[in-house]
Amino acid sequence: MGRVSSPPRPLPVPAPELLARVASRRERMLADLRAYVEVETPSDDRAALERGLEFVEAWLTARLGAPAARSLTGGGEHGDTVVLDLPGSLPGEPVVVLAHYDTVWSLGTLAEVPFSLEGDVLRGPGVFDMKSGLVQLVGALDVLDELRVPRRDVRLLLNGDEEIGSPVARPVIEDVARTAAAVLVLEASGPGGAVKTARKGVGLFQVHLTGVEAHAGLDPTAGASAVLALSRVVQQLHAATDLDAGTSVNVGVVSGGTRANVTPGRAWASIDVRVSDPAEQERVDAVLAGLDTGDERVVCEVTGRWNRPVMARTEGTAALYGRARDLAAALGFELPEVAVGGASDGNFASAAGAAVLDGLGAVGGGAHARSEHATVSGMLQRTALLAALLATT
Repeated sequence: MGRVSSPPRPLPVPAPELLARVASRRERMLADLRAYVEVETPSDDRAALERGLEFVEAWLTARLGAPAARSLTGGGEHGDTVVLDLPGSLPGEPVVVLAHYDTVWSLGTLAEVPFSLEGDVLRGPGVFDMKSGLVQLVGALDVLDELRVPRRDVRLLLNGDEEIGSPVARPVIEDVARTAAAVLVLEASGPGGAVKTARKGVGLFQVHLTGVEAHAGLDPTAGASAVLALSRVVQQLHAATDLDAGTSVNVGVVSGGTRANVTPGRAWASIDVRVSDPAEQERVDAVLAGLDTGDERVVCEVTGRWNRPVMARTEGTAALYGRARDLAAALGFELPEVAVGGASDGNFASAAGAAVLDGLGAVGGGAHARSEHATVSGMLQRTALLAALLATT
């Protein structure tokens, strides 16, 4: 499962020249990144997302020229999804690049954590997750255009609702992935700059228990406690964890009851599930379907869904990683790989059958934290690597 063109084309320019061309764009890329970070794009603010998307498309056109084609899927209350075709000169299926322009940061965060550069370290809301990634792509395409290096078409997907699970973008991602030569994801890198070749699938569920209310003091046997039943259900859920199989089940939020002197008639819990294997997903589904409240008077209902499918390290993804690793070595740095528990839009692309290389964006750390940061040196390395991948895939 998974596709990647074979054999790869050789790097059309010497590595030192490619690195020098990228380095010459350092100041422009830093200016672009600052301008992008300073346009705040929280996932839950439709107006801000509209401003952010307008900025991104205008900037892309200014740097790369007008796209050959553009399609928009309206996001409703969420951010829109836009697909841009950036034409190349080689025939064949396009290389699909996934990027999201929404962030977890609320409006006003920029005033508290402004864009800054100190030594090699860049800071600001979204600088790591994942605005640097798009700046790196633009730099890579600009370098290839300047060198007149032939490449395939690039189909760039800009997602405005990734941080909330991609409810709008998902079918668009799946559609473009089915006809991709390869899918490159501009999410931030893993530890040590590692690219991500496998991600866990994610399930987000709720259990709702309905018992029988009664006066806890006057008639303690008349009621059926939803809270007591929930305690039993929570133990069953946590028992479904199998870390050796890559499966974790976490009951993260619980609530129930109304008063201390009332047998609770209602209780509920929110559950986060992570799996590394589709078979484990089926096993967890069976656990959820068979939860036992311990009291026939208490009814248990499960809601929610699998938010992201497993992103497996397929043969196609392994081949794509091998190519990237060899290109990185030619450019003078190591490129480790890692499997992670977090999910991205790469999960959807992989499940649709594409070879996926994720984590090609910023090198740094602190995703979703005020310590978020990226490095300039990593930005330049990754730009050169993206250029090499696009020139040889």
